[in-house]
Amino acid sequence: VQLQASGGGLVQTGGSLRLSCAFSGPSFITFIVAWFRQAPGKEHELIAGISWEGTTTYYADTVKGRFTISRDNAKSTVYLQMNSLKPEDTAVYSCAATNQGSSHYYARWTDYDHWGAGTLVTVSS
Repeated sequence: VQLQASGGGLVQTGGSLRLSCAFSGPSFITFIVAWFRQAPGKEHELIAGISWEGTTTYYADTVKGRFTISRDNAKSTVYLQMNSLKPEDTAVYSCAATNQGSSHYYARWTDYDHWGAGTLVTVSS
């Protein structure tokens, strides 16, 4: 299994970006997927998660109402639509996946079995 995040970039405050997490490997539909971010000097922060069928989602309070996670199982891809971006959203965003357990998200980065290289999001003020 391999994951690759893309779509990051530089955006002004109030702008939008859509990140993609491309999954390579078998049985994508059995995996839950989450987006984490890591700002300089900080720990990984769970910001959104989605169940295997895409009907159950989780959002951190810091992004609730601004970010939307979705998945296209036919394309083995998970998306993160980010609107109303703020300077404090600046971080490296990475996706993680696991097909272990019964929850639709796990809060810790280490609870996932597969991680992808991140994509940098920079929000200018």
